Amino acid sequence: MTHEYYMNEAIKLSMKAVIKDLGGPFGAVIVKDGKIISKGHNKVTSNNDPTAHAEITAIRNACKTLNTFKLTGCIIYTSCEPCPMCLSAIYWSRIEKIYYANTRTDAAKIGFDDDFIYEELKLDNKVRKLQMEQIMRKEALDAFQSWSIKIDKIEY
Repeated sequence: MTHEYYMNEAIKLSMKAVIKDLGGPFGAVIVKDGKIISKGHNKVTSNNDPTAHAEITAIRNACKTLNTFKLTGCIIYTSCEPCPMCLSAIYWSRIEKIYYANTRTDAAKIGFDDDFIYEELKLDNKVRKLQMEQIMRKEALDAFQSWSIKIDKIEY
């Protein structure tokens, strides 16, 4: 199979989401060892879940299929450049490469503008549009301390 084949599968999923009114026009497939192990399309509106982007859905499906939270050795093909949330999830899942079709600029032109999030991430917490206030750090550090000395923890 070629990169174009896998990308075409992601693009088909994006069109499925549009035609069946499942969510935004986004699709993704995850490939390991030349085989598609999971697919995902946007389900934000159909699932009432703002995190149900195509990439996140595909990651969840891949983790379930492989019975692991680490997708080392996997490649993701996505119909659009990942938003900040999806990009973070791709990093956390240890996917090794991203192929994308549409750009975030293309997405912005049809109303999916994530640029403000990229800009917000550059700002200090005190000046972001979403207010943040730290409370009870001392109490919360107890869980971190317990984790740091836990012998049988599963690191990720």
